[in-house]
Amino acid sequence: MAKALDSFGAEPSDLYRALANNEVVADLWIRFAWGLRQGSSTPRALRELMILRAAQLQKAQYVSRDHTDMALAAEVSEEQIAALTSWQSSDQFDEPTRVCLALIEEMVTGQVSDETLDLLARLFSAEERIELIVTAGLYCMVPRVLDALRLAPQETAE
Repeated sequence: MAKALDSFGAEPSDLYRALANNEVVADLWIRFAWGLRQGSSTPRALRELMILRAAQLQKAQYVSRDHTDMALAAEVSEEQIAALTSWQSSDQFDEPTRVCLALIEEMVTGQVSDETLDLLARLFSAEERIELIVTAGLYCMVPRVLDALRLAPQETAE
């Protein structure tokens, strides 16, 4: 696992320490999640907004904590992060972002509409759609795994 983390420049988090109880799963998880994160062509900011919205919907504070910093580093504004809970009525998001936020919400609830898929196809290439859908699927799963492992965000030192 340490080798996989090193290859992506990842830090050993509580999640990775828990997954280390099964080296095969830990290695697969790290290569998949980090490969998707670093190998995608869609904007990182867009994917981070999707991840943060999934975390909000699933009350996944661990994901919110980690990905808020990642979103800010990807040039997501604090105003956008604050507006995520009311993205449908906010002026902070363009059409592609709105479609991706609809996608993540529909994936979290379990039913992606034809309308959302049609809009996604109009705005993104087939390659980009796969990245966005798989990112959404991963962040439907991550909070459930964190919950089952009973992993909560660590208190940060002040």
